[in-house]
Amino acid sequence: MPSDTNPYGGIFGGWLMSQMALAAGSLASRHSKGKAVVVAASDLEFPGAMEVGDELSVYAEMVREGTTSMTIRATAVGRERDGEKEQQVASGVFTFVAVNADNSKRRIAGE
Repeated sequence: MPSDTNPYGGIFGGWLMSQMALAAGSLASRHSKGKAVVVAASDLEFPGAMEVGDELSVYAEMVREGTTSMTIRATAVGRERDGEKEQQVASGVFTFVAVNADNSKRRIAGE
C-alpha cells in the first residue's frame, strides 16, 4: 500500500522485514506450541524490489532448534500485481525463544 513506501516510492524495507518476522513467528509459535518472541534478526538481504500493489508471499523454514530457541529462515517473494512474474525480494534469519506467560524462557514442547 502507499503508506508502506519509502520516500522514493518503493516498498519500505522495515515493513517487509516485519512481514517476514510475522511469518517466522507464526512458525515458531506453532512449532513450540506456545508463545515465542523474536530475539534477533540477521543475514537480512533485499535482492529485489517490490512495487505498490505487488503481492507478497513469505515462506518460513526451521533451520535449527535448541532447548528453548529456534532459528528460522524467512524468504519473501514478490509477484507482480497483474501478471505471474515473481522474484525474491528479501530473506533473513530470525531467532525466537519460547517463553511462558511471564516471559521467562521455557523448553520447546515435544511432538
